Parts: sequence; structure tokens; C-alpha cells
Amino acid sequence: MKRSIAETILGALVIVLAGLFLTYSLKVADVGAENGYKISADFSNVGGLQTGDEVQISGVKIGSIIDIELMPDIYLAKVHMNIRNQYKIPTDTAALISSEGLLGGLHMSLEPGADEEFIEAGGVIQYTQAPQNLEQLLGQFIFSMQDDKEQ
Repeated sequence: MKRSIAETILGALVIVLAGLFLTYSLKVADVGAENGYKISADFSNVGGLQTGDEVQISGVKIGSIIDIELMPDIYLAKVHMNIRNQYKIPTDTAALISSEGLLGGLHMSLEPGADEEFIEAGGVIQYTQAPQNLEQLLGQFIFSMQDDKEQ
């Protein structure tokens, strides 16, 4: 009987600790419902951008990607973002999909303009730039080097 009580207490302690670790990790990872407003931007190509990737201005996280969908009538990808309430985005802001490094990882980079009006909830960023395709750039470089050697 004493052994089963000790095992029950130990099991309960393990469950409580697991719950504490889960709560801590969710808080540190900044996962969950963010306070903010939703905006979107249309791209001809989103590369490997995914739901949950960061939205940044000057390298500082201001929100996250909440959805990416294909608009079947015009074949563009609509990227939906959640921006934290304390950040106001000027209407002439440009959205670029940027690489975090050579090994991958993408994020949405916003370059604010100088307009005094701001994008409201449900608004759309007008100026966008799709990510550069490294394989295409490398291929163009190799072919241009071959053309130079042949001349």
C-alpha cells in the first residue's frame, strides 16, 4: 500500500512539472493568440514562407504570418498577417519576403514609408516583392560566365 501511494504522488508530481514546463515553453516561444490587427499582402511567389513565420521591421518582430492562401481568380498568394496593436504601418509600406540566412528560414520584412496615414485592420499592403530564388540566380551567373568565356 505504501508503495502505491508513493508512486501516485510521484506520478502527480511529474504531471505537474510537465504542465509547468509546457506553460513556460508556450510563454517563452510567444505562441498563442496575439493581440493585434490583421492586414494582408499579395505576392506572385511566397517561396517557403509559412504560417507562424515572423513579420519584422528593422529586424524586430512586430507580428506573425497567420495564413497563406491562393487567390484562384488571379493566381496570386495572399499572405495574412497579424500585427501587434502598438505598431502602426504607413499606407506606403513595402512588404518583402526575406531570407534569415543562407541555410533557409524566411520572414516577412516590412519597410515603412513616410505616409502619415496608416493601414487599418483588414487593409492591404500595396507594394510587395517576392523572394529571390537562389537557384535561378546561381544558374544565371553560371550561364553568364559561360557566355563570357565563349566570346
